[in-house]
Amino acid sequence: MTLQHPGHLVPAARSQDNVHLAGSSTTPIDFDPEKNNSQINSSEAIHVVENDAGQEADGNSFKQEGVKKVEAVTQIWNKKTLFLIFYIVAVVDMLVVSTQANLDAYVTSEFARHGLIGTISIVSSLLGGCSALTISKIIDVWGRIEGFLCMMGLVAIGMLMKALCRNVETYAAAHTFYWVGHLGLLYVIDVMLADMTSLRNRMLILTLNGTPTIASSFAGPRIAQLFYEESHFRWAFGAFGIILVGVCLPAALVMFFYQRKAYQMGAIQKKTSDRKWWQSIYYYVLQFDVLGIILITAGFALILLPFSLAPRQTRGWADPGMIVMIVMGVVSLVLFVVWERWLAPVQFMPFEYLKDRTIIGACLVYGLMFISIFIWDTYYFSYLQVVHRQSITHAGYILNSFSLMSSFISPFIGVLISYTGDYKWTGLAGVPFMALGTGLLVYFRQPHNHVGLLVMCQLLNGIGSALFATCAQLGVMAAVPHQQIATAIALWGMFGGIGASIGVAIAGALWNNIIPQRLYELLPDSAKGQFAEIYGDMVLQMSFPDGDPIREAIVGAYADVQRRMAIAGACFMPALFVCVFIWRNVNVKKLERERGTQTKGTIF
Repeated sequence: MTLQHPGHLVPAARSQDNVHLAGSSTTPIDFDPEKNNSQINSSEAIHVVENDAGQEADGNSFKQEGVKKVEAVTQIWNKKTLFLIFYIVAVVDMLVVSTQANLDAYVTSEFARHGLIGTISIVSSLLGGCSALTISKIIDVWGRIEGFLCMMGLVAIGMLMKALCRNVETYAAAHTFYWVGHLGLLYVIDVMLADMTSLRNRMLILTLNGTPTIASSFAGPRIAQLFYEESHFRWAFGAFGIILVGVCLPAALVMFFYQRKAYQMGAIQKKTSDRKWWQSIYYYVLQFDVLGIILITAGFALILLPFSLAPRQTRGWADPGMIVMIVMGVVSLVLFVVWERWLAPVQFMPFEYLKDRTIIGACLVYGLMFISIFIWDTYYFSYLQVVHRQSITHAGYILNSFSLMSSFISPFIGVLISYTGDYKWTGLAGVPFMALGTGLLVYFRQPHNHVGLLVMCQLLNGIGSALFATCAQLGVMAAVPHQQIATAIALWGMFGGIGASIGVAIAGALWNNIIPQRLYELLPDSAKGQFAEIYGDMVLQMSFPDGDPIREAIVGAYADVQRRMAIAGACFMPALFVCVFIWRNVNVKKLERERGTQTKGTIF
C-alpha cells in the first residue's frame, strides 16, 4: 500500500454543512487549453489571490511563487502530454516498489537481521509522512518541477546506496532515502494533477494514474525472483534506479518546456531578489520550517523506535536508554506544538485546519487505516514464504492482491463521485469491507488454512482501503482553496506516514517480543543452541523439511504472532467508522456548479 500519500496563509471560510472554495472563481473557468494560448494575459493568469475573507482579490501578495507558476502553466499545458508523462513515471515507480518490497526480507536476512524489517520501516514511513509538509513548502515556494527533481534525486541516492550496502545500517539509511523520495515523487504528481482538475473529476484522474499498480502487482514479484535466483538483489536496485531516473528526467524536461513557454508568453513574471547568499539561506530555513520538521520527526521516531529496539537490549525495557528515548520524544512533540503555535515565523502545520471536522476525520481515517494494515502486513511476506512455502513470486502475488484490488476499483469510485458528487456516504461503504477482511484474518491466517482464503481477505481489505483513501483525500482537498491544496494533501499524507510507522512499531513490538520467546520454547533441546541464527535468517527457517521438529517450532511461533497481529489490527475498525461519520456531507458536483472550479486553467 502506497502512502500518499502547505498552504498556510489564508483559512477557508466555512458554513455549518458546506465548504467554501476560497480560491475558486464565482463562475466556472471558461478556458479551452486547445485554443490559441498566445493570447494569455499575465494579469489574468496569476494576479488573482485570496483576501482575508477567503475571497479572490486583485494583487498577488498571498500566493507563493510555485503556486503562481503552476496556475500559469496549467493554462497552456496539453492534457494528453500531461497525463502520459505522469502515467509513465507511475508505471516505473510502482514496478520499483513491487520489486524491492519482495526483496527486503532477503536483504535483512543476508545480514542476519530479519527481525529488523519493522525497525527499518518505522523510520522510513515516519520520515516519508512528515517530509510531505516540507516538500509542500518546496513546491509552493520554488515550484512543482523543482520538487519533482529533488524527489527523483532522493530516489536515485537511495537505490544506489541499496545496491552498494555492506551492512544493515547502510541499508536502513538507503531505504529511508528511497522511501522519502518515492512518496515525495507520488505526492508532487498528485498535487500537479490536483492543480489541473476539477473537484468533481479529481479522484477519477488521480486513481487512473494509480492503475499501473495492477500490472506491477504481477510483474514485480516475478522480476524480484528472477533477480534473486539469476543474479543478486543488488543488481535489481541498481538497474531500477537507472531506469527510474531515465524516465523522470524526460518528464522533467517536458515540464520545463511548458514552464519556459509560459515565461516567454508573459504568463509568469520573472522574480528578482537582492538577498545575499546567507540571507537566502536564512529565508529558506524559515520558509521550510527546518526546526519544525526536526522536532516532529524526532518526536515520533524517539517514541516509536523503542518498541522494536527494547527486545534487543540486554535489559529490555529496564534499559534506561529506552525510557530516555520515549521521554525525549514526548518533549520534542510538546516543543513542536509550542513552536508551531506561538513562535514559528512560517507555520509548518496550519492549526486552523485542525478545526474542520472533515479534515480531522479524513486525516484520522488515513492514519488509523494504515495503523491497522501495517500491524498485520509488515511481516506478512515472511509468513507466506516460511509457513506456506510460497515462492517469492507467489508470495508477492498474494501480498499484492490487496493493492491490485485497490487500484482496480479506485477509478470506479472516482467515476461514482464524478456522477453523484458524494464522498461521505461513499467512504462509509468501506467500513464493512475492511472490517470483514481484517476480522476474517484472525481465523484464516493459520498454517492449516488454504492461501486462497488469505487472498479473499486481501481483496476485501483492498476494496475497503480504496473507498477510504479515495474519499478521504477528496475530503481534505474540498475543504481548502487552491493555495492550500499542497498543504492539505501533505497533512493528510503525514497522518498516513505516522499511522504506518505506528502500525509497524506495534508489529515490530509483537514480533520481537513473541517470536523469540515462543521459538525458544518450541525448539527441541538439541536445537536451542541455534536459536539466534534461526531467528535472524528467514532463508535458514525455510530450509528445514516438513515434519522436522525445528520447522514445527518455527511454524508454531509464526502462527501465534500472526494471530495476535490480526486481532490488534481488527481493533481499529470501530474508530474508522466514527472518523468517516464525522465528515461534512458536501456534494462537490453541486459545489462547483454553484461556485466554479477550484483552480484556474482546469483541463480535466
